Amino acid sequence: MAPQMKLAAFLLPTGHHAAAWRHPGSAPDAGSNFQRQLEQARLAESGLFDAVFIADFTSSIDEATLDGFRRMTYAASFEPLTLLSALAATTNKIGLIGTVSTTYSVPYHLARQFLSLDQISGGRAGWNLVTTANVKESIHYGRPSHVPHADRYRQAREFAQIVQNFWDSWDDDAFLRDTDSGEFFKPQGRRPFEFKGEFLSAAGQIDIPRSPQGRPVLVQAGSSEPGRQLAAETAEMVFTAQQTLEEAKAFRLDLHRRMRNIGRDPASLKVMPGVYPLVGRTQMEAEDLRAQLDDLTHPDVGLFLLGGMTGTDLRGLPLDGPLPDAPADFNGNRSRQTLLVEMAKRRNMTLRDLYLEVSGARGHWSIYGGPKEIADQLEEWFVEGAADGFNVMPPILPQSLEIFVDHVVPELQRRGLFRTAYEGSTLREHLGLKRPAPGETP
Repeated sequence: MAPQMKLAAFLLPTGHHAAAWRHPGSAPDAGSNFQRQLEQARLAESGLFDAVFIADFTSSIDEATLDGFRRMTYAASFEPLTLLSALAATTNKIGLIGTVSTTYSVPYHLARQFLSLDQISGGRAGWNLVTTANVKESIHYGRPSHVPHADRYRQAREFAQIVQNFWDSWDDDAFLRDTDSGEFFKPQGRRPFEFKGEFLSAAGQIDIPRSPQGRPVLVQAGSSEPGRQLAAETAEMVFTAQQTLEEAKAFRLDLHRRMRNIGRDPASLKVMPGVYPLVGRTQMEAEDLRAQLDDLTHPDVGLFLLGGMTGTDLRGLPLDGPLPDAPADFNGNRSRQTLLVEMAKRRNMTLRDLYLEVSGARGHWSIYGGPKEIADQLEEWFVEGAADGFNVMPPILPQSLEIFVDHVVPELQRRGLFRTAYEGSTLREHLGLKRPAPGETP
């Protein structure tokens, strides 16, 4: 059978557009309303998506950010692992990918949480490994300053190694639970370890049996130079932001080259760019939707988002003027900063143009049209080798996901590009990734 694309549903509570909560197609209270988020996950499962993808936001609200935050929904959202544990008990097949940063976490604690989620869900868990880009987040953890960019990635590499060692700290058949002999586990099935690195150290083993899928799927979302290298060394899925077919192809080829250089098989990694699909039942309906969301976008919100992504204070600048030079010493998400600066220059965009763009797509690939036009564009990237699938970022939830599931998914299925039924039960099976043995390189 010909290869088929993978699809994850990136679920922000009211949708990816910053003004989505103001649109009648959304539910403004979804960030703290579990029933709303359960409905969205079940909708994605009805569309046979490989996984739902949950981000994490820890809002740093102060006088400088108040004007932006007070007009967005990010001040009210569930902690990802708590939400995914509830979804694990109320969904059946769909994978459950949660974002947790290595910058302000503890490896043992994270390993235990995700392995618990994996057991509860029957092997459907994935960890989206990120380093914290929000320079103001350190105050939540009592740190005097944010961790420098280069240090964050060196620490993340050690963090990932420790977590995987904990996940592999028992053999698959270690737990006998033999009531006749009274032996609960066999001692030779233990795989304790000891690790001491530049930033982190850990030893011992975890108190949870090995995952039904070997270990939770490791996802990585960085596109900077250290982010790419970390992905090549550790990731099994990569969530990336690419603007053009050529850039996406080059990114995927670069990851494959890096993997071959360290002895990894490129087939063990799924590259899934984010796609922001403004889809309507017709082309005209999609164009009307884009105009509606532009009208609902307050300049304070657009400038706040754009300023945070570029490391630039944009307050008070003329909206029809250009983006000012971005700081070279930015300690946030450098790959996203570079992408936006280059996009603004390439397309000769004003501040208003650029903030309207990032208010929805956040620098990801933005497409619009009817179901056929959306499917055409996804098919081109997939067939041309730019992507193994896509992390779908619905502009409005639940409205945009409903239209995608009801109209775009059937169009992809008619073309033989997407499954018509789940064939497995674990996230690895959905993604076509092999089940690793204890201690095996991803």
